[in-house]
Amino acid sequence: MGKQYETVIGLEVHVELATKTKIFCGCSTEFGGAPNTHTCPVCTGMPGALPVLNKQVVEYAMAVGLATNCTITQYCKFDRKNYFYPDNPQNYQISQLYLPICRNGYVEIETNAGKKKVRIHEIHMEEDAGKLVHDEWEDCSLVDFNRSGVPLIEIVSEPDMRSAEEVIAYLDKLRMTIQYLGASDCKLNEGSMRADVNLSVREAGASELGTRTEMKNLNSFKAISRAIEGERARQIELLEEGKKVVQETRRWDDNKEYSYAMRSKEDAQDYRYFPDPDLAPVSISDEWIQEVKARQPELQEEKAARYKKEFGIPEYDINIITGSKTLADLFEATTAICRNPKKVSNWLMVETMRLLKENEMDPEDITYTPQNLADLIRLTDENAINSTVAKEVFEKMFKEDIDVEQFVEDNGLRTVNDEGALREAIERVIAENPQSVADYRAGKTKAIGFLVGQTMKAMKGKADPGTVNEILRELL
Repeated sequence: MGKQYETVIGLEVHVELATKTKIFCGCSTEFGGAPNTHTCPVCTGMPGALPVLNKQVVEYAMAVGLATNCTITQYCKFDRKNYFYPDNPQNYQISQLYLPICRNGYVEIETNAGKKKVRIHEIHMEEDAGKLVHDEWEDCSLVDFNRSGVPLIEIVSEPDMRSAEEVIAYLDKLRMTIQYLGASDCKLNEGSMRADVNLSVREAGASELGTRTEMKNLNSFKAISRAIEGERARQIELLEEGKKVVQETRRWDDNKEYSYAMRSKEDAQDYRYFPDPDLAPVSISDEWIQEVKARQPELQEEKAARYKKEFGIPEYDINIITGSKTLADLFEATTAICRNPKKVSNWLMVETMRLLKENEMDPEDITYTPQNLADLIRLTDENAINSTVAKEVFEKMFKEDIDVEQFVEDNGLRTVNDEGALREAIERVIAENPQSVADYRAGKTKAIGFLVGQTMKAMKGKADPGTVNEILRELL
């Protein structure tokens, strides 16, 4: 039996804040847009242009800090981090080193091993850099400053995580909390949430930390999991061979499932930080903190507790629904219209989840309205459409925004409640299937299922199976 190793992981998570404008200027933060169209002298680093702090950025940072049990630094200021890189227009980035806005927090995560607290060292505000676009054809690099100056918070954890499962649980918790606060949409694929993983391994029981590497370029939870497993294995292999792990930044390639060294961090770069002379320190009063606190929405735990009391739906459903702000909002809005939490929950848990999975979508991508779902539930309750038709209509509604009522009318999908027509159809089915009738009369009760099926077919699916069953039994 070889040595046992323990993995030690800490995370730096960058989150793009959902402000309409950038952190120090009035340019739009919208994703997309032709290169260099959301720019001005401030965010392209023109000499003499002066930054002005966006108040909303401070409030979002405070909101996230309060929701993650941090202490708010009431006297906080911005520092310049000096480095030279083409996508960094001023040749420095405005960040916070000495007095970050939030410190010493934690979030509680739950994995198969139970509950655990992951400590947060600090959260600081900073500006994003531009983006380099490498043009293979012309063999040159172009720079797009649209993203330059987009406000970020960086959430730095303590090295408290021990496995990929814990890391995903922590990221999930952060993402959910921040989405609930409305501070960011946290889309990993659009880069509005990015995680750098610091990982080291050590022999189980050792108190010293091993040498860590930092992995970048992780844009999905799956990639993060694979990168952690891959890097853990790579470091253990080095140690088993008696080699040393080099402290460096590595880039994860998800297609090849391998990480490559990008740059060594032997001598931590000296960024020559100093307080930014163009920005006044931010003084945060007790009243301001109270104001932000008073505006905090109901977060997942409180919501889940309230659902249990108010709606009486299963705990499993509650956890899934409150796990996404979009689903929770949809659930509450629909329930408010149709007052049937059980049915709303069923449509979300079964059909919605199935279609999300099939189309590889996130709950945030749902486009159908609460009104439409409520209409669908009402039509099924009134037996105006049967469950098979309801599923068809739901799929249509999931794909495109249709008026449910109108769609049912236009496509003649209403259940036929004309008993005369139904009896006629059933009599025809009985006449055409003497064998099944004989089986049923001989005590094979299952045979009625076939006759119900044939009747539904004759009625083009627009009959109520319960009624068909009743009439059949009566006629037989």
